[in-house]
Amino acid sequence: MSLDVQRILPSSEATDLIGLVRDIAREELAPQVDAAEAASLFPAEAYALLGKSGLMSLPFEERWGGGEQPYEVYLQVIEEIAAVWPSVAVGTSVHALTATVLDKNGTDEQRGTWLPRMLGGEWLGAYCLSEAQAGSDVSGIRTKAVREGDEYVVTGTKQWISNGPHADYYVLFARTSDDGRSGLSSFLVPADSPGISHGAPEKKMGLHCDPTSTVTFDGTRVPVSQRISDEGRGMAVALSALDAGRLGIAAVATGIAHAALSLATSYAKERQQFGQRIGDFQGMQFLLADMAAAVGAARATYLHAARLKDAGQPFGSEASIAKLTATDAAMKVTTDAVQVLGGAGYTTDFAAERLFRDAKVTQIFEGTNQIQRMVIGRSLLK
Repeated sequence: MSLDVQRILPSSEATDLIGLVRDIAREELAPQVDAAEAASLFPAEAYALLGKSGLMSLPFEERWGGGEQPYEVYLQVIEEIAAVWPSVAVGTSVHALTATVLDKNGTDEQRGTWLPRMLGGEWLGAYCLSEAQAGSDVSGIRTKAVREGDEYVVTGTKQWISNGPHADYYVLFARTSDDGRSGLSSFLVPADSPGISHGAPEKKMGLHCDPTSTVTFDGTRVPVSQRISDEGRGMAVALSALDAGRLGIAAVATGIAHAALSLATSYAKERQQFGQRIGDFQGMQFLLADMAAAVGAARATYLHAARLKDAGQPFGSEASIAKLTATDAAMKVTTDAVQVLGGAGYTTDFAAERLFRDAKVTQIFEGTNQIQRMVIGRSLLK
């Protein structure tokens, strides 16, 4: 199954980087995927390899240990990983989201202290925003951070936290006042801080190697020096990173869709019915063509938004368009891939059913696609 995508990259370094990612994905990650997903294993060695190879730090500045690559290059790396192992691509994207929060909102002292560990592969992060009653409505957060001298005492439970049981640190959003939108603050909390516990990993439809769980803070003490930005700016801090995070999920979804298209195309070339390849039937060719068009549109939207970001231009609406387009494409293309494979597509003998299951949640996390439509609509009417 060929996963090669024809890419126009901004430098020879970026071209070499994509080649490295493909080699790692095919030679190191691909042989593990089926067994690991079936057993819901946490891919610690995969993250260690990506970190050692410099792939966890790409869009960040060199002075903090980053690769200083354009965001459009970083996202194409995420897509290449997702085409082989979506769970690892999601975990990598979430990790980058946590580092982005600190990079965009922290002090130089905080960045110098924490970012090298985040970007060097030593630490894996988790983004603690959602709660049972606070999903799309972030203002519903109830986790509290009460200041006592030079510390905050944090109490509350977060839900649906990717990397939750295995993270080395949490970027935490908690309520420091009762004001609905201006009462949130952001903190960096090492996972070994006293008072932190985890629930059992959720039993999910897909992404079995991307564990999500509750994370409970029971009187956890967090120094004021680990608050990210000013008290009460938690909502702005969260939003400052979410647009970039949505592009990460768009790239993941595009990788899933491309993998499904590649599998379906390979199968259509080989499967014989009525004395000919099924790919020779016009109906099948039209189906594959629509799948290819959806994948191409997904890639184009996330690259357009990334290039706006790299140019320092507003890209929030375009990020929502990319997230909406790419994740809907992933669901459509994986559904059609199962159909192309027929009965075989409904079995675990082929990756089509796993890609189908992995694709669904991309329409839900990092802002549901209904929320993306609201963001886009409001942007148009401003």
